[in-house]
Amino acid sequence: MALDEIVIVGTGQGGFQAAMSLRQEGFGGRITMIGEEPGLPYQRPPLSKAYMKEANAERLQLRPESFFAQNSIDLVAATCVDHIERDARIVVTDTGSRISYDHLILATGTRNAVPPIRGIKSDRVLGLRTMADADRLRTAIDAARRVIIIGGGFIGLEFAAVARAMGREVVVLEAAGRLMERAVSPDMSAYFERMHVAQGTVLKLGQPVVEVEDEGPGRPCRARLANGESVEGDFILLAAGVRPNQELAAAAGIETENGIVVDRFLLTSDPHISALGDCAAFPDPRTGARIRLESVQAASDHARTIAKRLTGKPAAYDALPWFWSDQFSAKLQIAGITSATGKTFARASDGDGFYVYRFEDERLVCVETVNAAREHMAARKLLTTTSEPISWRDMERTGFELAALMKRPETAGA
Repeated sequence: MALDEIVIVGTGQGGFQAAMSLRQEGFGGRITMIGEEPGLPYQRPPLSKAYMKEANAERLQLRPESFFAQNSIDLVAATCVDHIERDARIVVTDTGSRISYDHLILATGTRNAVPPIRGIKSDRVLGLRTMADADRLRTAIDAARRVIIIGGGFIGLEFAAVARAMGREVVVLEAAGRLMERAVSPDMSAYFERMHVAQGTVLKLGQPVVEVEDEGPGRPCRARLANGESVEGDFILLAAGVRPNQELAAAAGIETENGIVVDRFLLTSDPHISALGDCAAFPDPRTGARIRLESVQAASDHARTIAKRLTGKPAAYDALPWFWSDQFSAKLQIAGITSATGKTFARASDGDGFYVYRFEDERLVCVETVNAAREHMAARKLLTTTSEPISWRDMERTGFELAALMKRPETAGA
C-alpha cells in the first residue's frame, strides 16, 4: 500500500532522524512530528555537560526552523498525543486534534524513574531530562554550596563533574555497589570511582536512599540512607535511571514489555506502527535476546532502518551499539554490549588512556575505552566487519591492542 501520511510521535533525536531519513530515502508524502516540548527538536546529551556551563539553547538545536519548512515537515510542538485509534489510523492530541496516518512511528523515549523514597516529591528534588529541567538545575546550582546526587550512572556522574568544576561540594549516593553498574565493567567502574574521588566528589555506594527531608527555604534538605546516615545539601538531583514511555502504545493494545515490543525491522505488533529508540524493545542482532538501549546512536540507527523499510528498501537493524560519556577530562566510549558475566582484560596506557576488553565464550564482544578514540574506532570497525569472531588468543597475540590487530592479515578466531 502506498504511504501518503506518516506521523511521528516524539521530537527527540530519534524522531527527528526518522523524519530526515524519510526525506533522504525519497519519501514524498506528508510528515507530521508531534512533541510534548515547545520549540525545535534538540540534542539531549549536552544537557548534563556543555549546556550546564554555557546555556546556549541554539547550539543544541538539531536543525534551524527553516529546515522543517524546506523539507515539508509539519512540526506540532507543545502537544501531547492522548490516544491512538488504530482501526481508523488516527492519533488524537490533548487539544482534540485528530491527525490521520498511513504509518505511525512511536519515538516516545523515556522518563525519569522515581524510586519509592519517602519525600522524593519535594520541590528541591530536581530531574534532568529536558531543557526546562536543565534551566531549573542551572538556577539551583548558582545558589548552591553543596549538591546531592541520587544515582551514580552517566547522568549523575556527568552532572557531578560539572558541579565540581564549578566549585560546588558534591555527594553522589548510589544504591549499587559500584558506579555505572548497568553500563560498564567493574574495572571501568573502579577507574571512574578513583577519578571522582580524586576530584573531591564524595561517593557513598551500596546504601539506598530511603527518605528525603526538606525543612523549607533557607534550610538544608537531607537524604537519609538505609543505614541511618543522613547527608545534607542545598538541592538534590534525582538521576536514578529511566522508564520507557510505553503507555500510549499499551493503551492502544500494542504489545509492550519493558518497552514497546518490535521485530528486527522495528515494526510493532500492529503492521501500521513502528517504534524506535529508548522506548523500543527489540531483538539483539547478535543474540536474539530482547533488549532496550538508551542511546542516541541506537535511536538514530533505528530511525534509518524504519525509513528504509517504509520506502521499499527493507533491511533488518544490525548496527553495533556504541555509547559515550564525558566526565571531567575523561571521555568514556563503549563499543558493543555484553552481560555482567564473562572474561575481561584491563590495561592502562602511558598517558591517561584506559582500556577494558570484555569477552563472552572467549569472543570479544565489547570494548570500553577512556581517552582512546583510535582504539574505540578500531573496536567499532572490527566488531562490525570481521568475518570471524575476535578471540582471546587473537588479542593476546597483539598485546591487547585492537589498532595493531587491524593490521594483521590473520585476524580471525583461534
